[in-house]
Amino acid sequence: MAIIREICTMKIFIAQQNYHIGNFEYNIQKIISAIETAKAAGGDLILFSEMSVCGYPARDFVEFNDFIAKCYDAIDRIKMHADTIGVIIGSPAKNQFQKGKSLFNAAFFLHEQSIKAEIHKTLLPTYDVFDEYRYFEPAYEWKTVLFKGKRLAITICEDIWNLGDSPLYRICPMDLLMEEQPDIMLNLSASPFDYTHDEDRKSVIKANVLKYKIPMFYCNAVGSQTEIVFDGASMIFDKDANLCQSIPLFKEALISATVNADGSIDGSILEPASRVPNKELNPATLEPTLNIAQVYDALVVGIRDYFSKMQFSKAIIGSSGGIDSAVTLALACDALGKENVRAILMPSPYSTDHSVNDAVALSKNLENPYDILRINDVYETFLQTLEPIFNGLPFSLAEENIQSRSRGNLLMAISNKFGYILLNTSNKSELATGYGTLYGDMAGGLGVLGDCYKLQVYALANYINRHSEIIPSNIIDKAPSAELRPNQKDSDSLPDYAVLDQILYQYIEKRQGPAEIKALGFDAALVDRTLKMVNTNEYKRNQFCPIIRISPKAFGVGRRVPIVGKYLS
Repeated sequence: MAIIREICTMKIFIAQQNYHIGNFEYNIQKIISAIETAKAAGGDLILFSEMSVCGYPARDFVEFNDFIAKCYDAIDRIKMHADTIGVIIGSPAKNQFQKGKSLFNAAFFLHEQSIKAEIHKTLLPTYDVFDEYRYFEPAYEWKTVLFKGKRLAITICEDIWNLGDSPLYRICPMDLLMEEQPDIMLNLSASPFDYTHDEDRKSVIKANVLKYKIPMFYCNAVGSQTEIVFDGASMIFDKDANLCQSIPLFKEALISATVNADGSIDGSILEPASRVPNKELNPATLEPTLNIAQVYDALVVGIRDYFSKMQFSKAIIGSSGGIDSAVTLALACDALGKENVRAILMPSPYSTDHSVNDAVALSKNLENPYDILRINDVYETFLQTLEPIFNGLPFSLAEENIQSRSRGNLLMAISNKFGYILLNTSNKSELATGYGTLYGDMAGGLGVLGDCYKLQVYALANYINRHSEIIPSNIIDKAPSAELRPNQKDSDSLPDYAVLDQILYQYIEKRQGPAEIKALGFDAALVDRTLKMVNTNEYKRNQFCPIIRISPKAFGVGRRVPIVGKYLS
């Protein structure tokens, strides 16, 4: 009976886990625990995500010989638990071919307490947040793994994203593996979240299954690594492209399915092939509410993992009574617990009473601690100290920024004294246009909303209030203002956000030039003005803290433009 089972069926587990880069003991224990659970449940094989041993992206850590040695030590420990079960884990691997780069991005197939096979990633992405060709050599050979009577086609992340029609790559790894007639596809991924990616991923996996007509087990990483959030969404598809099982986004979990000899999967179908997306989601314009629940969850995970992995526990936020600080505060309370988030209200001579009252009402709704520190005296002292140099010159941006920097100093002083981490509240619209003060409201250890346009911040606020009013309606309804001079409104300096955000989306996410954006019907002078603001303020963004990435193109490691460039200026 055992021989028939080896030939006909295979019970495969997927372990969707949240790893910590370079924390080998932590990662090893997670992996071993999942292996033991799968063994106890009669599993034949268990699949982990890309670079599961060391965490992804390890970046320049892989250039340290000691780091690679620790990866191999971890594999040696894990393989002792791969006795009766096959285990597929991800790790850097040394290049033994004596040509090219010294490492591969690899999958190790472990069984009978030994390494049975080593599979190398072929397609090494170098776009957006990826820089894999900096570290790794692409695969030289493509072979399936024979295990318990079934041939396994094992690929790593990007390798399934080229079905032979990609302009980026000339090689299609699965086409080469199909020459050995595999029975099952298994993919180890570390595929980052953005608000279009859940649909993108499903469409790509479906396309692979329809083309090769064999089932696929897809394991993706979950959790946040500084600015990059991984949403998991690991999936199992049968040979007919029906989605049979999936793991919820942003959750750690272990699932399994039994593959039959004909490629079918035991159990019911979660989503028939007809309902699985056929193409990637590529919105032509900004859709502020698109997958807003996913965006919310990603931001919460981004805050929570940044704090836990850095061993921080408490946050501080400058609470102004505006929409950005309100949404940031609500997200932080959800991520860290309301008792661990301290709001500091710092009204200046130009702050309105309703803004202070709104900020107080918000903290009362959230039940987080708050303090009110008026900066009038601090501001006046700055002005008096500068008077010999300012010498009676009229009020200008300098006086506005003194208020912002006074607040930044106070927040950092409290942060230093009590060990808080300052969460920055700047949104993507402000960062794009330079509507922020260096060392003032741009201070912080983590940018929570820096990849959310202003319209998306409003969508988040409405999502937060979906069951009851957490963010006071007045915060959502009033015209946004920095309140750094009498009767100031954002619209004094910026175009209306409904127009501005759409122009920014075309330039940043869609990479459209000025002529292309104008051709969409936007005012030519407004396009020129907006794009000039974006380009001339790169120096500010270059000094900004890490930003939690939720879009296909975020400021930070995924967008690299020169500070001193003259394009469009």
